[in-house]
Amino acid sequence: MEHSYLGRTGLKVSKLCLGTMNFGSYTSEEDAFAIMDRALEAGINFFDTANVYGSKGQRGQTEEIIGRWFAQGGGRREKVVLATKVYGGMENEADGPNKESGLSAYKIRRHLEASLKRLQTDHVELYQMHHIERHAPWEEIWGVFESIVNQGKAYYIGSSNFAGYHLALAQAAAEKRQFLGLVSEQHKYNLLCRLPELEVLPAAGDLGIGIIPWSPLEGGMLSGKMLNPEPGSRSESRAAELSDHERNQLEDYAKLCKELGESEPNIALAWLLANPAVTAPIIGPRTMEQLEQALRAVEINLSEDTMKELDRIFPGPGGHAPEAYAW
Repeated sequence: MEHSYLGRTGLKVSKLCLGTMNFGSYTSEEDAFAIMDRALEAGINFFDTANVYGSKGQRGQTEEIIGRWFAQGGGRREKVVLATKVYGGMENEADGPNKESGLSAYKIRRHLEASLKRLQTDHVELYQMHHIERHAPWEEIWGVFESIVNQGKAYYIGSSNFAGYHLALAQAAAEKRQFLGLVSEQHKYNLLCRLPELEVLPAAGDLGIGIIPWSPLEGGMLSGKMLNPEPGSRSESRAAELSDHERNQLEDYAKLCKELGESEPNIALAWLLANPAVTAPIIGPRTMEQLEQALRAVEINLSEDTMKELDRIFPGPGGHAPEAYAW
């Protein structure tokens, strides 16, 4: 497993990040434990979760599963660069106006303490804002995150689902405080979703913020199962909604991957890994088989001709802004 720096920091993380959103909802605790053990064995040291992950009505369940895995010992916690998120409301919170989603100092502190308890640890390496806060000022947000970092409860702060504009505002406010600010942005980015190339990736690159792509397979669209889904599978209903354009794209993509002798999911991951702006795409295996298959992606080097063919099949927005839409 190869490793890279997390944004402009000195922290090294694996080139694949283990996403845990399926743990509890689609993956049993026993299987989740096995997947995490195998990920560590394979050199994946970067694990991502969120306080809201879990089965319906059981937000926090995924963090609890990870916490019980840590509690087995064997140096598990020490080997993992752990990332979790804050923003959404939790079912077990007391009723009241502060139960809703947001990033007030009140909410951040309370939710971090609850996450640490569920995770059975005294800190997280990366604490991420799951969404932009549209009311609380950056003075409030950075004030509480600075305190958390100074207390050693989080080492770095990241964001998720921010626009390039938000990244710039956040970093400008952090610099005024002489605070490191954001080190990573977790963003939806894949062959079928290349809009971030306009603003988010250029902004992140200039600001030293590492990109952590989520949904690298576009919710299964690039999984290789969409053209011939298994009856009763989650892909079946989505496949029935494919437009002619989407079907043509996926057919061309399947043909290219077959010529390359690689799986469609792994070419999608390799394409992301070829981008210097990307720190580590998040893989979210439901099964051990899916994890094992994804490990191959870091070994694939795409040729210039292959990259051009992928651009033809899945054209991006035309480059960075403003050149992509101005003379």
